[in-house]
Amino acid sequence: MFKRRIPVAAGLGAAVLAAAAVPAVALGHDQAVPTTTPIKHLVVIFQENVSFDHYFATYPNAANPAGEPRFAAAAGTPTVNGLNTPLAAPNNPNSTQPFRLGRDQAQTCDQDHSYTDEQAAVDSGLMDKVVETVGRGAGTCADYGHGKGLVMGYYDGNTVTGLWNYAQHFAMSDNSYGTVYGPSTPGALNLVSGQTHGFSADGDAVPAASGTVIGDPQPAGDKCNSRDTSTSTDSNNKNVGDLLNAKGITWGWFQGGFADCTAKHSDIGGVSSTDYIPHHEPFQYYKSTQNLQHTRPASVDEIGHNGPANHQYDLTDFWSSVDNGTIPAVSYLKAAAYQDGHAGYSTPLDEQHFVVDAINRLQKTKDWKNTAVVIAYDDSDGWYDHQVGPVVNQSNDPAHDALTAAKNCGTNPARIAGGYQDRCGYGPRLPLLVVSPYAKQNFVDHSTTDQTSILKFVEDNWQTGPIGNYSFDEKAGTLDNLFDFHHKSKPLILDPASGEPVSRLRLRAVHVGVEVDQRGLELLLGDRLLMLVRAMDPPPLDLQRRCPRRVEGQAAIQYDELVEAAHVRTGRVRLVVGVRCP
Repeated sequence: MFKRRIPVAAGLGAAVLAAAAVPAVALGHDQAVPTTTPIKHLVVIFQENVSFDHYFATYPNAANPAGEPRFAAAAGTPTVNGLNTPLAAPNNPNSTQPFRLGRDQAQTCDQDHSYTDEQAAVDSGLMDKVVETVGRGAGTCADYGHGKGLVMGYYDGNTVTGLWNYAQHFAMSDNSYGTVYGPSTPGALNLVSGQTHGFSADGDAVPAASGTVIGDPQPAGDKCNSRDTSTSTDSNNKNVGDLLNAKGITWGWFQGGFADCTAKHSDIGGVSSTDYIPHHEPFQYYKSTQNLQHTRPASVDEIGHNGPANHQYDLTDFWSSVDNGTIPAVSYLKAAAYQDGHAGYSTPLDEQHFVVDAINRLQKTKDWKNTAVVIAYDDSDGWYDHQVGPVVNQSNDPAHDALTAAKNCGTNPARIAGGYQDRCGYGPRLPLLVVSPYAKQNFVDHSTTDQTSILKFVEDNWQTGPIGNYSFDEKAGTLDNLFDFHHKSKPLILDPASGEPVSRLRLRAVHVGVEVDQRGLELLLGDRLLMLVRAMDPPPLDLQRRCPRRVEGQAAIQYDELVEAAHVRTGRVRLVVGVRCP
């Protein structure tokens, strides 16, 4: 269909021009802020409850059964520290052998992922008590006959196809960990502060003796709360938002359902859940960054800046900033519950829709050329992972620690940072991927990192200084090995349903930014802006009559030519498509 490319300079004389003014995808407002790398925009997609082996145990080898999306590893694709022969069936030391979950088994039970039980599963490093300590099933949910042994299940590239394609095209780590053991809230707090100590007591979720969050209390005062709560009480506690505010750097946390506490959706298995989950929102625990009444930003121009919303937003506000051409320098995206990947109420297929839709859309912005997306997770959900993390911080609380048979996570006071108990870590191994023009291509990083490595990247890139107060950012490994700042990777557009690469995008014709025909145009954004012109029947304009008349304010797409043309103007982008006259 596409015969050839018409050079803009040479082709305009023989072409009728059609210009369409569309919403801005212009240069972001943080481009001039000094950074130590070419990354001007960091977008962290923070998902839920997946261990590394649960998604990447057999990477890059997928079973590829009939009827499921295929994954074929490119030549030279590196292997990972996965379930190799000594750990695969029938050699695994656990009472249930690891097994593959198919795409038709995307809906599963939630596993036990408490601070104490996850340590007990390690069994002093033997990693052989997973089924007995954290397994859930036994017919109470979708366990496919495995009972508590479900915890040993893993997916491959026929289900988590999108993530496998991102890993092959960009970079990922096979040696990244949860900062500590335990569920979602400790993971979220470590992402933004590296510190789970110094919070008000809340039963077993925040033991009074330690003042450390090891469970999932909801943030005190959040208007969407429904149960027990906690809040930061240590005056020395800070988070990354405080650091960015002090430097005048734009930032925001964007969470699905933040604008409506009652909004609900169902995953593909029909399980319904409320979109907004309060204990997944870490900034709500700190007075300096709270938006307890979920106040909306006064305008799109407020997003990322100080204002009534105090940097806490609905997920839709992020896309408003994208459309406005004002993406914050640092953005954290939290999916609505049904798309966050958390077993029990979400699935890998729902998660894939969210992640792929977001990255596809970001790759079509002008700012993509200096954007990095980090895909990370808050905890393992208890899913089996064979690799025990290094103990970089000890804890000696017999009531809650269980890494050893003696009910502790080490006993050396010098290795208990700040003397703060109940911060045993690193915890379980988790997926970590970087999708960016500057990500290394088809690369697996083996250096040790954790959730606070993302925090450290922000601190280093925007030169904010550290958190302090014995934050794990002091121990964090760097993400730099996932990047190559001298060469660029091409965009990768995936199908959100299958996770497979889209060979030819289908863009939309627009009329002053409004979709008029889905059979129309497609926009590819890499180092330059391209318009793919595709035949339409009937064509939106009768070029035989209008040629060579100039048409403003409407996309004129016709027949079989590909033309390269983009004129960026302040605050707006004008797309010029050249079409040969018949």
